[in-house]
Amino acid sequence: MQLQLPEPSLDAQIASRNLQTLIANEIRHHSGWISFAQYMELALYAPEFGYYSGGSRKLGKDGDFTTAPEISPLFGQTLAKVLVDLMRQSAPQIMEFGAGSGKLAHAILTELASMGVTVHRYLIVEVSGELRARQEALLRDFPQVSWLEQCPPAFSGVVLANEVLDAMPVQLVIKTPQGWKERGIGLSGVASSKFVYRDKPCAPELIAQIPHADELPDDYLTEVHPISAGFMASLAQMLVAGYHDTGHGGAALLIDYGFPAHEYYLSQRSSGTLMCHYRHHAHDDPLYLPGLQDITAHVDFTAMARAAIDNGLDMLGYTSQAAFLIDAGIGDLLLRTAPSDPLNYLPQANALQKLVSPAEMGELFKVLMVGKHVRMPSKFDKNDRSGRL
Repeated sequence: MQLQLPEPSLDAQIASRNLQTLIANEIRHHSGWISFAQYMELALYAPEFGYYSGGSRKLGKDGDFTTAPEISPLFGQTLAKVLVDLMRQSAPQIMEFGAGSGKLAHAILTELASMGVTVHRYLIVEVSGELRARQEALLRDFPQVSWLEQCPPAFSGVVLANEVLDAMPVQLVIKTPQGWKERGIGLSGVASSKFVYRDKPCAPELIAQIPHADELPDDYLTEVHPISAGFMASLAQMLVAGYHDTGHGGAALLIDYGFPAHEYYLSQRSSGTLMCHYRHHAHDDPLYLPGLQDITAHVDFTAMARAAIDNGLDMLGYTSQAAFLIDAGIGDLLLRTAPSDPLNYLPQANALQKLVSPAEMGELFKVLMVGKHVRMPSKFDKNDRSGRL
């Protein structure tokens, strides 16, 4: 079926064709097959041409998708209230992965400054040159902000990752009458650059993440997440090393859309969760215009929590975005604008509704909280869903 999507510019089409050539050459170099994770890695992060490493505008009304910090500063202001408590237990440092346009960092640092709270360092780990340039422009008044290309070996403080895990490459697996296969990418012909799906025998460890895998029906296609689980393991090792080096603990808040494993791998979710975003259009064809669209998958929060715990962190909490924001006091922050001032109040009230409504972001998005030698405030206990992981 032909996708009915906006036509890209000539420059964008050329960039996508260049990336297609690069990926096709990689497939030929690997005997005609690469894993879907390798394809997704190149489509998103290949130098110069990948979606996040290229120059196209990604966030906001002119981009491909909108995140919570783009909707309202209330999101970052609310997070700031939580960060104060966590930094008091650890260190006055924040590390944000994938900081988008910089609006989350700006809202957090502005709110903390208004509270008289000093942040010694705000580190941003960013792979997109275009997004880093936007961050540098927006955050130029905050000298404590600096950028890293990769996370340090040790860190104490609070780590933030908002919509980061969903953009990490996933591997595809499909159950066939002959057993589980790994679905990767090949070429339609020897001289072709047209991508097609090809299946090959599957490594048993890929299926270990799927509960009751043998009970799922034939033709069941889904994602597994070894790369994001590896990221969680590295994050855990970084916080544990920070504690051992300094005696100060650390915490990580990961906010994303997804499910626990027992909800993720349902028999009725037989086509997986892979989704693409192109100019505010959502579709499910990751082979379309590589480099010009975002490719994401929902997060398996059970696998993420297990990777963190197995590498030395404690489970601090897991809940919906709505419960987290409400328990953190987003309603009180809204009321700093008087309802009697509808011109300013109503846009903020509408933004809050998008952040917490079950029909919008409130229920699909979850918050996973893990850490070392810190605790979440007791007000988060009543809505904790850690037992469901």
